[in-house]
Amino acid sequence: MAAKFRVIHQPGKGYHFNLVATNGRVIASSEHYETHRACLEGIESVRKCAPQAELEDQTAEKD
Repeated sequence: MAAKFRVIHQPGKGYHFNLVATNGRVIASSEHYETHRACLEGIESVRKCAPQAELEDQTAEKD
C-alpha cells in the first residue's frame, strides 16, 4: 500500500488534509482551507513541489 492523502471536512473550520504513511500514521497535516477545491489544490502543490524540496535544518550545529 502506498502513502495517501486524506481529505477531512470539519464544519465551521473548512477542509484540511493529512498525508498518511503506509503504516497508517499521519506524517504531515495541512492548514485549513475554506473550500474543498482549495484543499485539493494544496495537495497538488505538495505533490509538485516536494520532489525538489530542500532540507533546511535550523537545529543543525554550525561549524
